[in-house]
Amino acid sequence: MRRQTEVAVAEADFLILLTDARAGLLSQDRFVAEQLRRSGKPVLVVANKGEGLDTDLMAADFHQLGFGAPRVISASHGDGVREMIDHLLEGVPQNPPPAEPTAAIRVAIIGRPNVGKSTLVNRLIGEERVIASPEPGTTRDSILVPFERDGREFLLVDTAGVRRRAKVEDPVERASVARTLQAIAEAHCVVMVLDAHEGVGEQDATVLGEALERGRVLFIAVNKWDGIPAEQREDIRRQISLKLDFVPFAPLHFISARHGTGVGELARDLIKGFDASMSAMPTPLLTRTLERALEAHQPPLVRGRRIKLRYAHQGGRNPPRIIIHGNQTVSVPEAYRRYLANVYREAFDLYATPVAIEFRTDKNPFDRAKAGTKGKRRAPGSKIMPGRQKRG
Repeated sequence: MRRQTEVAVAEADFLILLTDARAGLLSQDRFVAEQLRRSGKPVLVVANKGEGLDTDLMAADFHQLGFGAPRVISASHGDGVREMIDHLLEGVPQNPPPAEPTAAIRVAIIGRPNVGKSTLVNRLIGEERVIASPEPGTTRDSILVPFERDGREFLLVDTAGVRRRAKVEDPVERASVARTLQAIAEAHCVVMVLDAHEGVGEQDATVLGEALERGRVLFIAVNKWDGIPAEQREDIRRQISLKLDFVPFAPLHFISARHGTGVGELARDLIKGFDASMSAMPTPLLTRTLERALEAHQPPLVRGRRIKLRYAHQGGRNPPRIIIHGNQTVSVPEAYRRYLANVYREAFDLYATPVAIEFRTDKNPFDRAKAGTKGKRRAPGSKIMPGRQKRG
């Protein structure tokens, strides 16, 4: 934790030394103040929990630190916080030029507590950026870590470990789980980290199903693989494949986050998966692929009539969304939808990417004409003209 604080001080432009107004000036405050003074950066002393106290008397105590007049606030009530922010922003341009939109690949690292998520993040970026500890539950909130690799920008999200819902009692942990689900929703790619010694748990499958529902590019990273005896590895591979058979397109990476084995390949595949999910698929090619799929395997009959699928076009990216038009599409079974998704994934090399298939039924113009004439009433005062009579 101290190393992380030192990194934060080195990267910051301005430092806030937060103290406890009710506890007064403590020896620990003096120690921290001395460390910040060595940085040579501007420091503002802020005394928190100052509601209901004599501000002048309280501030006099913290003048001893030598950083000028302290600011007295109450974070829980909001007293003095806005004034503190205004003080910090003095001299800073209030209308900076808009930042260019970033093309960073957002990667959420998810999994149960203590499977090695933080260690994997540190290994990917090549430095000790987040705290990794054998003690489970070290990460309590989603931590965003930007870095660059192979010429591409990434934004890693180290999430809190997710346990079974019945075991989550702490309100802070419940909030951590909610932030993990939010990280999945906002990510481009999701890496599910498993402990090779423990295999796949019920909660792993549940969270992975959430990522699949969101249409994220999926990877399975089986960590601590170096500690598994060779004779047990094939059995573990088979068990993982059986329990995660609902995401057969998600590549399995057997890694050691601590030693770096397989981590470089995982980083390269993240780029490959992201690029696949953002692919542009021309309508003519999508339609020809549909025609070939229909030739190989026709959809089933519905009440004696064949489902007709006519053409396809792209409706979105990440995940790739393919919209197929035809008739009786509401009757297309789920198994045939999965079949088409697999066909498109193979045809367009959509690596590690789920494919969303959406059906739309074309309207019949003759049905519209019938609906327009059905039930028409004769205008008031009009007469029905007799038909032509035969002579003779």
